[in-house]
Amino acid sequence: MQGMIMHHAQAVEMTALIDSHTTNKDLRLLGARISKSQSDEINFMKRWLAEKGEPVSQPMAGMDMNMPGMDMSSHHQMLMPGMLTAEQMDALRKANGAEFDRLFLTGMIQHHKGALVMVKDLYDNAGAGQDAALFNFTTDVDSGQRAEIRIMQNMLREKP
Repeated sequence: MQGMIMHHAQAVEMTALIDSHTTNKDLRLLGARISKSQSDEINFMKRWLAEKGEPVSQPMAGMDMNMPGMDMSSHHQMLMPGMLTAEQMDALRKANGAEFDRLFLTGMIQHHKGALVMVKDLYDNAGAGQDAALFNFTTDVDSGQRAEIRIMQNMLREKP
């Protein structure tokens, strides 16, 4: 759950670029939907963790988070499937128009597929589906991400 918060935060960061990087109306609508759902899910995860008495972020054993020059993005990439690398995020920030649209869609598909892996990994643990709220949340994440992947794949196919 802690890793998924970081994962969702990157999706929100990606959608925040849409207004200044494209005029594509369909992408703007999709981005607003993704931003809203991911933000709502972050809030749910924070509440769920608080109810369980768990910290929102996962401390990394043996790592000094205040160490100068410590780039945590590569560490998070190893922990959370589908997250965009620093290079991919940089390319997305620099792109505009049709190139931004393509990078956003391919990047968000990658990102969503990573969330599906995380849900699967959760259910590979015995008893993971016993918490009703968590079960409902993860099944919603799974179905929502799959639907958005199909939408984004169609948007990519529609472009010349």
